[in-house]
Formats: sequence, C-alpha cells, structure tokens
Amino acid sequence: MANYTETSIAMSTETLFAERLKSARETKKLSQAELAKSAGLQPSHVSHFETGRRAPSSANLRALADALGVTTDFLLGRQSRQSMAGPRLDQVVTYAERLSESDLDVLAAFAETLAERRKASDRKNR
Repeated sequence: MANYTETSIAMSTETLFAERLKSARETKKLSQAELAKSAGLQPSHVSHFETGRRAPSSANLRALADALGVTTDFLLGRQSRQSMAGPRLDQVVTYAERLSESDLDVLAAFAETLAERRKASDRKNR
C-alpha cells in the first residue's frame, strides 16, 4: 500500500493547480501579465503560481478564478471539467431567472448559436 504524506498530497494539489491555472489562462488567450491585471495581482505572482513555486491565498484564488471565468474548484482539481463561473455568469443567471419560459427558449437558442459560432471560429483559427 502506498504511503501518502500530507506533503505529497499538498504537492500534487499544487502541481494540479499550477497546470490548471496555466491551461485556463491559455484557453482564454491571456498572457500572464493580462491575467494578473484582470485579477488585481502582480505578474510575478501568476508566474510563481503557474510554476508551483507559490500557492495563492484564498482571496487570490478567487480573484484568479473570477478573472478566468472558472470555478475555484476547477483550479484546485475538485472539479474535473472546466465550467463557467464568476460575476458575468451570475449576472446572466440573474437575468435568466426573470424570463418567461418562451424567453428562456429564445435565450437557449441564442446561446447555442453563439457557441456554434465560437466553435467554427476556433476551428478556422487552428
């Protein structure tokens, strides 16, 4: 049976965090400096987080997740799939909660159209 220590668990979590942070940043096509500015951090902090030299405080973790539009759980490895999160999604949900069923159908169709357009654009830019 493997002998896992708290240190090895913490190190694997930090490594996963570093990989997910970098992946989410690259998916958004942001430089480290751009992410840092959006999250209200110094660029060197993002670099240290991505290389695993430092772990973020909980406030910095939330700021990074919000800037990237992902959940803190995704960045920490508690969620396997990258999903949207943050203030912009909260705003959309708030508006959607006020819509009628037929308006929700229109919103869903519009969101599908935007997603397909994004998918086509991504394929074109490869």
